[in-house]
Amino acid sequence: MKLSEVASRIHCKLQSPADVEVTGVASLEEAGPQDLTFLSNPKYYRKAQQTQAAAIIVSEGVELTGRPLLLSENPYLAFAHALELFYSTSRPTPGIHPTAIIASTASIGQNPSIGPYVVIEDHVKIGDDCVLKSFVAIYRGAQIGDRFLAHSHSVVRENVQIGHDVTLQNGVVVGGDGFGFAKQADESYYKILQTGTVVIEDGVEIQANSCIDRASVGVTRIRRGAKIDNLVQVGHGCEVGENTLLCGQVGLAGSTRVGRNVILAGQVGVAGHLTIGDRAIVSSQSGVPNDVAPGSVVSGYPAIENSLWLKCAAIYARLPEIYSTLRKIRNYLNKSGADL
Repeated sequence: MKLSEVASRIHCKLQSPADVEVTGVASLEEAGPQDLTFLSNPKYYRKAQQTQAAAIIVSEGVELTGRPLLLSENPYLAFAHALELFYSTSRPTPGIHPTAIIASTASIGQNPSIGPYVVIEDHVKIGDDCVLKSFVAIYRGAQIGDRFLAHSHSVVRENVQIGHDVTLQNGVVVGGDGFGFAKQADESYYKILQTGTVVIEDGVEIQANSCIDRASVGVTRIRRGAKIDNLVQVGHGCEVGENTLLCGQVGLAGSTRVGRNVILAGQVGVAGHLTIGDRAIVSSQSGVPNDVAPGSVVSGYPAIENSLWLKCAAIYARLPEIYSTLRKIRNYLNKSGADL
């Protein structure tokens, strides 16, 4: 494909010869002389100068002398569109595999693609153009919208509601029982019936082996456009806001409220019954025991304002040295009879 056509289709300004031929997309390090690549992080500028790529997608104002460029307000997004030009994913042929078990009371829309050993129980409703890979299980009463994609071994439990354009990667469980147990007089635990449900709104993607627990009463809700990474635990009764990102191994304890456009980085743990405000960012491996204000950036445990945490972290490595100095000062003052 000519670079001029690529530029037009991914909405970039062309700053290079229009007749350059592009046959694929690759990273800065791996790109060859017919590949398109991108630069969105300034720390990779040196690699961009050294890349063998045919052209580079960059932000306006970035200069790479002698290199063919495509200018974009959002190079990473433009790169995502370029990937779709060269590497389209094929939809399975519509049809229902003979080993699939579908209850007579289930309702399935037009053009379904249902793979081997799928189980769909009574009173399930699924919209048009669904793709259910092998061994997917949809429990009784689940209601699912159009263009649903469920990869192998994902599970949608009873009475869960899922909107349009939702993707479940392998091993996802939506609507498993919340972790609810009441301690008895003999110190054993009595299971609390989880009578609520889960609602997944439009455009949500939940990645491999993540679990969204049903509420004990009421609803666990994942709002429109949220993206949930691998191995994430969303506890019962939580709410995750629109376009929020939960990165790998995040854990939300029950009844947490997460606002819109929030980012919880990898391995963040959030205590239950608290609120994380809109547009907040919590950095990797932080622990959140209290509410987080909208728009704030917090780190560490207990999570505090990020710039303060960075200062604390820098001091932490010097604590033995600081303590040794303090002891020397204290001993000197004691010998001299002065107060510390």
